[in-house]
Amino acid sequence: MDVKRYKFLMAGQWGESSEPFEVKNPYNGEVVGVTFRPTEKDIEEALSGAVSAAKEMASQPTYKRAEILSRIRSGIMERKEELARTITLEAGKPITDSRIEVERAIHLFQLAVEECRRMGGELIPLDLLEGARGRIAITRRFPVGPVLGITPFNFPLNLVCHKLAPALAAGNPTIIKPASVTPLTALILAEIVQSASGGSGIPAGALSVLPCSGTQAERMIKDDRLKLFTFTGSAEVGWRLKGMAGKKRVVLELGGNAGAILDAGTDLEYAVQRCVHGGYVYSGQTCISLQRLFVHKSIYDLFLSMFVERVKALEMGDPMKEETRIGPLISREAGERLEAWVKEALSQGATALTGGRLNGKFFEPTVMVNVRPEMKVFCEEVFGPLVTVSPFDSFEQALEEVNRSRYGLQAGVFTRDLQKVFLVYKTLEVGSVIINDVPTFRADHMPYGGVKDSGLGREGIKYAIEEMTEPRVLVLNLQEKA
Repeated sequence: MDVKRYKFLMAGQWGESSEPFEVKNPYNGEVVGVTFRPTEKDIEEALSGAVSAAKEMASQPTYKRAEILSRIRSGIMERKEELARTITLEAGKPITDSRIEVERAIHLFQLAVEECRRMGGELIPLDLLEGARGRIAITRRFPVGPVLGITPFNFPLNLVCHKLAPALAAGNPTIIKPASVTPLTALILAEIVQSASGGSGIPAGALSVLPCSGTQAERMIKDDRLKLFTFTGSAEVGWRLKGMAGKKRVVLELGGNAGAILDAGTDLEYAVQRCVHGGYVYSGQTCISLQRLFVHKSIYDLFLSMFVERVKALEMGDPMKEETRIGPLISREAGERLEAWVKEALSQGATALTGGRLNGKFFEPTVMVNVRPEMKVFCEEVFGPLVTVSPFDSFEQALEEVNRSRYGLQAGVFTRDLQKVFLVYKTLEVGSVIINDVPTFRADHMPYGGVKDSGLGREGIKYAIEEMTEPRVLVLNLQEKA
């Protein structure tokens, strides 16, 4: 069977190089497609093209930006099954989850259309003191300039869209560096953007999608011609790259070991359903995957038996099958790392009630108890299908346990007590608190991001546009005489 070759997009031109590389299906190891590493010359053309396009992008009228974003949305809709299958083939994500990701991308570009049209400013009276009599100020947001976005493997479409859609809405040229193991979905999106931009669309240098090496990406991060660097990935890599960014603005959406609390009186049937979803969707390979679960001692035993039963019933297998819920991990190395952490925890007194083993390309869905805060399965980001469950006596104790982490992305709390809701909101050191649901919940228009080691800045279309623009003030003296 012929394997499709995917060229990269470099300042509006499709290119290939003498350095092809294969993208393989993590489920069966088959080659999904072939693309190319750009050369240093290609990267320079992308950078200079972005700089050249910045002025024209900034001067585009709102209606034109909105039209382009709307056409991109339509293009994704037309190719949504192709995109979903490509996500599954290169990322190993179950096809049902891949289709949800594509629908989210469609929704995301619709949000971008709406927020693009809403970009405005405010009028501020300045005459609060005698010396400012007759003066008013007008504010407006202006694009920062060329943006570099680096995206991970786990959402190869949606997380690219979270960089690209607000950048285009704000009027910024953008260079995307997709994950090396999942570049094909981003290259299909580039085809869609180019098609949507034909004729009177974005200028040639406004978009490049370059499946370059990490070393090449680091050189771009250091380049002062880029004005904003936005990264989604691991905390260790993100904070290291921030140190290379110089004076440019940086947005980091990093990892976590998300916690959830189940208070006494929780609807157990609902909580079990949501916790199974939150801990095991896409084999736990999301930065807000439920990892640490704290359950009130009065419901602990019953919850645990219900939870383990549901986890054991999860269908593991071919991600192209509709019934599959657990697909392969992205790599053998990821599975071996997780297996080593589980073995270490078991040797220190933890217990695996189910799972805990690497089974070929799959890691069995795992539930662990008797864990301690210093164990890696508790204090680090497992990024796999593993949930630890611990009992608690007092609600305040549970809050302390959730905060006992260097991460702070999102947390979930199941409670019927409104006072506790506001106690949680004031106490938990996270970017978002999700009440009566798991921390794995995300809406694409909410301000999304973390504190501590989990990141810097916020995503979500409106909030990403704010990160990608600078406010500018115009002061008018309307007083004709002294």
